Amino acid sequence: MQRRSLIRQGALVGLLAAGAAPAVHAQAQTRWRLASSFSKTSDLLYGNAEAFARKVGDLSGQRFQIDVHAAGELMSAVDVLDGVKRGAIEACHTSGSFFFGRNEAFAFGAAIPFGMNARQLSAWMSEGNGLRLLRDFYAGFGAINFPCGLAGAQRLGWFVRELRGVGDLRGLKFRVDGLGGRVMERLGGVSQGPAAGGDLRQGFARGAIGAAEGLSPYDDQKAGLPKVARYGYYPAWWSGALQLQLLVNQQAFDALTPEYKAIVEAASASVQTQLVAQYDARNPAALKQITAGGARLQAFPKPVLDAAFRAAMDLGHELDASNPAWKKIHLDYRAFQRDQLAAARVTEAPYDAYLQAAKLR
Repeated sequence: MQRRSLIRQGALVGLLAAGAAPAVHAQAQTRWRLASSFSKTSDLLYGNAEAFARKVGDLSGQRFQIDVHAAGELMSAVDVLDGVKRGAIEACHTSGSFFFGRNEAFAFGAAIPFGMNARQLSAWMSEGNGLRLLRDFYAGFGAINFPCGLAGAQRLGWFVRELRGVGDLRGLKFRVDGLGGRVMERLGGVSQGPAAGGDLRQGFARGAIGAAEGLSPYDDQKAGLPKVARYGYYPAWWSGALQLQLLVNQQAFDALTPEYKAIVEAASASVQTQLVAQYDARNPAALKQITAGGARLQAFPKPVLDAAFRAAMDLGHELDASNPAWKKIHLDYRAFQRDQLAAARVTEAPYDAYLQAAKLR
């Protein structure tokens, strides 16, 4: 089934690249509502759903229309999954981190601590078992998922005070999602719940939080985080590449014609890699502006990374024993990641490391 799906998807993408529209004009007019978990201020994340909807319209000769609604317009960011499940909306564009409290396995529909980078995750989803495993999981919620926006790894964590060692994490109020929060608690920190960019600035100003995860230099600069927390630490170990999901009500998807099903697949695949390209294009300029503004960017002390890594590995194994849904995906995810890391030691990693140390001219 997945092989046939990829063949249909590739054919449609080829038609689009050639400037030809597929012959679906005889199909019935279809209109869906899609609720995003992101606000319009998150222009790239929210815009990813808009790009998907435009692509569906273009591929269908505008006979398949999808109305995109920002978080809070139809329902809250965390209610979109239930909206899809009960059929109140046909689809949502979201991150599994919004539903982590229901089941830790939702984290694989977003990102996990010390997880794969964008290239590795893309390979797991398309050529490994990632898509199949996640579809098995989301089927329990009446939905079929499509990878729809790969945002890359989170780049920075923002701290009010300089971090010298693991001891500085004790009692630190850290705003971080999902498993990253649980790892932080094992290191003595205090995990804080989700907050919007404005709330983060206010939280820093009031002293309610002493650190927060970033999303990207581009987003963090827009949110003003470098102005209220001057220390930016990397790498953001609490999150590998962030994978966004298009979740579609299974009955609504089954009711589509084969052509429209293929269009949904092709459109999501088209915007999947577009998002990481947008971030890669914008982040370098944002980093330059952040450092020019006085923020101090520095690497996490290695003892902090080592402690976080051990805590993350321990937590993952404990969840293997307590959560069957997590274990089913986690074992495959880490096995694929181990092979990717072994190969990267003689391919991408040394090449990147050399060029980063060299001076291009």
